[in-house]
Amino acid sequence: MRRRVVITGTGAISPFGPGVAALISGLIENRSAVVKLDELAGYEGLRTRLAAPVAGVDGREIARNKRRSMSRQSIFAVLAAREALAQAGLPAANFSSGSYGVAVGTTISSLKTCENFFADHLQDKSFLRMKTSLFFKTMNHSAAANVAQYFGFNGRLLAPAAACATGCQALGYAYEMILSGAQEAMVCGGTEEFHPLSAATFDLMNAASFRYNDNPKQASRPFDSNRDGVVCGEGAGILVLEEKTAAEKRGAEIRAEIVGFATLTETGSIAEPSRQAMRKCMNAALVNAGVAAEDIDYVNAHATATEKGDIAEAQALAGIFADRAPVSSLKGHLGHTLAASGGLETIATLEMLRRGELWPTRNLDEIDSECVGPDIFTGIKRGNFKLALKNNFALGGVNCCLVIKSGRPGKQE
Repeated sequence: MRRRVVITGTGAISPFGPGVAALISGLIENRSAVVKLDELAGYEGLRTRLAAPVAGVDGREIARNKRRSMSRQSIFAVLAAREALAQAGLPAANFSSGSYGVAVGTTISSLKTCENFFADHLQDKSFLRMKTSLFFKTMNHSAAANVAQYFGFNGRLLAPAAACATGCQALGYAYEMILSGAQEAMVCGGTEEFHPLSAATFDLMNAASFRYNDNPKQASRPFDSNRDGVVCGEGAGILVLEEKTAAEKRGAEIRAEIVGFATLTETGSIAEPSRQAMRKCMNAALVNAGVAAEDIDYVNAHATATEKGDIAEAQALAGIFADRAPVSSLKGHLGHTLAASGGLETIATLEMLRRGELWPTRNLDEIDSECVGPDIFTGIKRGNFKLALKNNFALGGVNCCLVIKSGRPGKQE
């Protein structure tokens, strides 16, 4: 029999603050976490002043001997993992069994740590002041390694880096690890720390929001005709995945099941989104899950409020679902948390399925005429929703999709 993979724990550090409860509260109340950062005015050539930063997180709650190897994004990942593990109730005695692994990725290593080092180093090109912890904070697998070290997991360690698709890929690769029998449980997701370079990268490509600098709550407008680009955010979304029989045997609460995954690379352009590639990836995830497009009750779109990206995704969705499946994006609430978006938005999707309540896209006042086709709804939808498709698409031609099955009573087979 094919092994099955369930979700038993979730943890979040989001622009709404620490904890899943803060994330869900912000979404239910239809709030925006986007703010104007006056400090961004100090960067010549940067038009945007907008971001969705995390507040209320104190890394000092992590013991100093553990924290000294952690950048901000590693601290986010550890704290989110701690919440997810507490909810899952995984037996700590098994952490070092080799059957529990970690799959946590970031877009890029800690830019703030690198900036601080080079600001000092380039004064005289001296290495005398360099701290031994620098490398451990900046290595590409720093967040995954710090999660493993902090909790004592000595199974597989994966650190995917696929820009905006990182968190979704981490969940998918963890799912495949368990499905194959290589691991019994995985702590997985993505983490991100905000740095002006992230905003500048999108700004340089004319893809960062700046027309709403003085009205930040109206910025980040997925699918809207008046959108003007991405608002970068930060945070961490971490989930605990387990083999279903093992989770049931120990009496764990099954929050949802991952039933399908696909990721593929579009090689036509490293920068331009492709509706054909998006459509191919979504179809591959449906095939992997063994479900038809008609079975999907909700699509959590990637939709970052860029012109080309939103249009490509909307047209890809229309080609598969027509107007049958409700579609929304949460980036009007959270901004684009980059590597963390796959984890955070998956956690929100689980909660929507659990509540039987779908939350619409914030700031969607007038849908772009080129995004018309799919059911991009504007009011809360209530019902008995069973299956969701989660999309994340990234620069570099990376496309990633998950199919998630509700864990509500009566929904599991």
